[in-house]
Amino acid sequence: MKGAALKLVMVGKQFNGKAGPTEALRDINLKISEGEFVTIVGPSGCGKSTLLNIVAGLEESTTGWVEMDGHRVHGPGADRIVVFQDGAVFPWLDVWGNIQFGLRVAGVRRAERETRVEEYVRMVQLEKFAHARMHELSGGMRQRVALARALVLRPRVLLMDEPFAALDVHTREEMQTVVQDLWVKTGATTLFVTHDVREAAVLGGRIVVLSQRPGTVSAVLTNNAPRPRTLENPEVVEQIRRSNEILKAEVQWSNQDKLPL
Repeated sequence: MKGAALKLVMVGKQFNGKAGPTEALRDINLKISEGEFVTIVGPSGCGKSTLLNIVAGLEESTTGWVEMDGHRVHGPGADRIVVFQDGAVFPWLDVWGNIQFGLRVAGVRRAERETRVEEYVRMVQLEKFAHARMHELSGGMRQRVALARALVLRPRVLLMDEPFAALDVHTREEMQTVVQDLWVKTGATTLFVTHDVREAAVLGGRIVVLSQRPGTVSAVLTNNAPRPRTLENPEVVEQIRRSNEILKAEVQWSNQDKLPL
């Protein structure tokens, strides 16, 4: 599997509601290299998930565009797969059935399906639970299923929208290790949205910090901390400090801007 290069050009998004138009994103410009792992962090409501949906082709930008390997993105595609916060696993299917679902829809032959599902069940370390139902699994195990179901399709771009937000601290850290390992093994270009600066620093080769709404790029931090990473790595601790400083300044600037004259 080979990742894809992404380019976001002046991407903006405006929603029209009953109270009038709301600008969610403004002039987002980013270049993401093939196989890169980029985390996106920012204040609540800054448009992180909206940006991910635009890259996925699930939403259209109001202004600007997204390119993948030099070609504009028009709508969703199997080359870009999203993993959502709740995992969106199918409760009526077991682990094996969930992971092979997309392959069946795509018309992949049974022999190849079996081989690929077995590979990814092993990759997410669920061999002993291959025929367990979703209600029998922990939250972390269900997210492993969601990850395997996405990666078994061999997407060139993996888009993750706060997938570990509902997990406890221990399970969350465990899943961060799993994701790093899968990224190394698959080579998929990965965009990972999170509200947790610590998580962004553990996972991202670059950390994109968005401003308050409308979301713009406040900073892009390069993170050269060696992998696998944990919160104890000095380089990770430094990235957390830098990201927090930027976000704190962003919030203070926004609040000052709202003060009456």
